[in-house]
Formats: sequence, structure tokens, C-alpha cells
Amino acid sequence: MTEYVDAGRAVGQASLSGLAGIAPPVVQDVTYERILQARSEPQNWLTYYGTYDGQRYSPLDQINTENVKRLAPAWVFQSGSAGLHAGPSTYSFEAAPIVVDGIMFVSGWDGFVWAIDGRTGQELWRYKHAIPYDTSLCCGNVNRGVAVAKGKVFVVTLNAHVIALDATNGELVWDVTYGDVRAGESATVAPLVVKDMVVVGSSGGEFGVRGHLDAFELDTGRHVWRCYTVPKPGERGSETWPDGPAWTRGGGNCWVTGTFDPELNLMYWGTGNPAPDFDGGIREGDNLYTDSVIAVDPDNGEIRWHYQYNPHDLWDYDSTMEHILFELDGRKLLAHFDKNGYFFVLDRTNGELVRVSPFVDRITWGEIDPNGKVTPKIYPEKEGEEVHFWPGPAGGKEWTHAAYSPRTQLCYVPVQDVGASVTRRRREFKESIPYWGASVTVDSDDMAGSVSAFDPSNGNEVWRWRNDVPMCGSVLATGGDLVFAGEPTGEFNAFDARTGELLWQFQTGCGHHSSPTTYSIDGRQYLAVPLGWGAWVEGFLPGMLGAPHGDALFAFALPQE
Repeated sequence: MTEYVDAGRAVGQASLSGLAGIAPPVVQDVTYERILQARSEPQNWLTYYGTYDGQRYSPLDQINTENVKRLAPAWVFQSGSAGLHAGPSTYSFEAAPIVVDGIMFVSGWDGFVWAIDGRTGQELWRYKHAIPYDTSLCCGNVNRGVAVAKGKVFVVTLNAHVIALDATNGELVWDVTYGDVRAGESATVAPLVVKDMVVVGSSGGEFGVRGHLDAFELDTGRHVWRCYTVPKPGERGSETWPDGPAWTRGGGNCWVTGTFDPELNLMYWGTGNPAPDFDGGIREGDNLYTDSVIAVDPDNGEIRWHYQYNPHDLWDYDSTMEHILFELDGRKLLAHFDKNGYFFVLDRTNGELVRVSPFVDRITWGEIDPNGKVTPKIYPEKEGEEVHFWPGPAGGKEWTHAAYSPRTQLCYVPVQDVGASVTRRRREFKESIPYWGASVTVDSDDMAGSVSAFDPSNGNEVWRWRNDVPMCGSVLATGGDLVFAGEPTGEFNAFDARTGELLWQFQTGCGHHSSPTTYSIDGRQYLAVPLGWGAWVEGFLPGMLGAPHGDALFAFALPQE
């Protein structure tokens, strides 16, 4: 194997920018106890989903159904890109901005992290990590965001480091490697702070790596535990893999942030597809814990229970997406919209299926009955024989997130209705080479999308706002009874959360593939939404591969009187 040579030190970007390089010490007092109570300080957005429950809901209600038509841009942040990009894929803004007492922290492509004045959009400091240009990337040069606590900003890097930055100046505090880029591992997940640890997942399932979660001490970066998402021989679940090395390259990566129930002391992380995609002939069995939700004890990394959405996945239906925690009739539940087109509600104390129902119109790959039994119908069974199924590998919903409003008790989901033709092509495993068991052609004309509202008490659709193309950006729900969602064609929309009526729209000039957040400063509510169109567009909306490719971050607010 060729000896790996890491990149040298990056140029200090801030030294070339004229920045002051200092932000107020607002993160110094952000503790685990404060994040636990994040809903009690709606002026901030303290963690990836806003709160541990993953609802992507803010009680802020200054902007509401009556006045949203007056919403206007407050400021725009644009970083742009200079020089070469790491990896062969295009870059994209996919983060959820974190806001603490008026200061925004957000990550971008190529190892960028910025601190921004949330009132004006002025850049305060920036960090640029050294990313080797030959890092293997499945689906774009992206990063989904940061976490903050105890004076530090935590972020992962494309070359599978987790790092801590001083939140006042962006200087590196500690830097730990937790993945092997030679083997095809990388990292794109937004970290999750739990207790005195920062928890991160790995990426790289398409390269045949074994997925894992890792926890590190906030103060020092000391490695606390690792939880593999594919069991080795003799461990629980290993009987779902064949004898041989398939488990060592089994995928199941956790590349989207988990949620956390502090009362049950359980984290809920979704896992990715098994490797190789599509070709199940060399990995007979259910292939645990791929395409599952795993309930993980944050104190030691042990898996307490699991529920597998797609046993023996043959369609590339990762289940990494959010698991929204909510309560209904006193029962602790979680909601999950899977790539396979079904909406699941589980009892989050034990993983029991409560109900399952479809949330997209066209599902031809198979079906799931009310008891959760999965019956495959169309899949790439024979070498060289093309099949077509809905949803395609991008899924009925991609990684971007649904939301839940405790006011309406509805879930809001961005829907992708797009199919694909897939032909099985067996590929031998080679370290750091894509381990992809088929050729795939995603439909580029017969497609649709929507923002849809579902009642988790019965699984029924309540309203739907139809779109001509799939919806590929996260949804945000607010106390103003509004639902915000961006379109691939650049429009940023506000809907009435109870009826789905489109109340406001602004053309931002570039497609949306990120996660809007909201915050307030001195009583003025802002909506922040990063833009960017490019990373793996060919996988979910190839008809817009050449659409405007921006990288701005917009903040909106009501005009000041």
C-alpha cells in the first residue's frame, strides 16, 4: 500500500482577510446544562437541531402568518472559494448556523469555519483546516455544521479529524484524527455535545469502510469510547452477516447528527447503507446495524436497542436522517422519514414499531406492511440487467431534515419524488476505491416534490404544497405558525403551518440544500439560511446540475420601524 503523505499547514486565511479576528466570549458559559434547557432561550440556536429533540422548532413568534409578507433580507454573507477544492466533487453549503447571544458560528466546505456578527453579517474570524486534495469523498465537499460548548467550537473535517477551536478567535485548541482517509473514511457530520463529551460519526460507506461513532472529552480531545455500527464475529448482530470479511467493509456510517433524550439517557443515531450498495450477493443476511436507528448509551457507547428500516438494503436507502423526539398521550416516541418512502413512528424507550405509512406517491421497490414486514419487489437482482424503481437512491427524502411543531403537533417533511434506473455491476473491494455495486441513472425529467405535513398520531397527510422538482433543503417550524423551506430553484418560502398556504417567497439566486435556523437579537427575530448547490446534485436532481451554484448565507428579518 502506498505510504500516505498528509498535507502541509494551511495558509492562515484570516491573516489575508483584514479581519479583526475576535468574537465576544459568548460560548464561555455554554454548558451541557444550558444546552439541556435550550428551548428556554429561543433567542439562541445552541445545537444542530436547535434542541436535543431534533424538532427543528423555535418558539420565536415575532414573524408570523400575519406579517411574514413583510419579511426582507437583513444581510448577506458571502465567502466564495479560492484555489483548488479538496476531492473531486463540487462544494456546497449544507450547514445549520449555530447562534449564541448574537454571534453565529457556521462551517462550510474545505475546512472553513466562520464566526459572524448575527446582527450585521460582518465576519469576525475564520478558520481553514488543511484538507489533503486526495481525500476520498462520496457526495461532495461539504460540512453540516458545528457544535459549541465551554468556550470552544467543535467541527469535523473532510480528512476525518475532530477539532476544537477557541470560540473567541478561531485558533486551534485540539485536533484528533478518528478516521483513516487511506481506507476511504471521511467526516461531514455536525458534532453533538452530550455531557462532557463531543460525539461524532464517520462517513465513507460508499468506499467499503466499517462505520462508527466516537466520543471525545470536550476539554482535552481524549478519546472516550467508540461504537462500531457493524458487529464483528461473536458480537450481537454478527449473525446477520456472512462468514468472511464482509463485516469489515460493511458501511453503516453515521453521517447525520443524532438526537438525545436525557431522561432515558439514550442517543438516537441513524446509520447508512451497507457496502457495497445494491449488490447484496456478497453480504447475505440482514446486515445489522446498517439502515437502522440505534439507541446508544452516551456514557459508554453501547447499543441498547435498534430498529432496522431496510434489512439487506439493495437500493442505497441510508437511514441516517433525523429521529424527531416527541410525546403523544404520555408516550415517548420518535418520528423518522426514511429514504425508502415510509414514515415511521417508534416507541423510543424500546424501539417498538408504533405505525408506518408511506409519505411519497410512488413506491415501487417494495412495500412495508403495518407490522413493519418488508417485502422487496424490484431490485438489481441480475448482473447487467437494468431495473427501475421509485424512490431512487436519493430516497423519498434525502439527508435534509423534517421538523415538528408542538403547537400544531404535525411533522413537516421535504419530499423528493424521483426514480432511477439501476444495473448491478459487481465490483471487487479495493481500499479507498468506491465500492459501488451498480451503475445508476437518476431520472432527470419525470420528477416532483413537495413540502408535506403529516399527523404522527395516525400517519395521515394533512396538507401538501406541490412543487415541480424535488425539495432538497431542511424544513424549519416556528412559534409564528410558519414553516420555512427553500427550493432547488432558489426560492425561500414561508408556509402557513396549519394549511400549507404559501405566504411569502424570496428568490435567493441559488438552490437550497442546507438547514435554516432562527434567532433573535435585542428582540428582533432573524431567519438564517445558507445557500449552495453542487454537492451530489447528480444523485438527486441531475436536471439541475448546471443551475446557479452560489454559496451565500442570507439573514431575513422584518423591517425596523
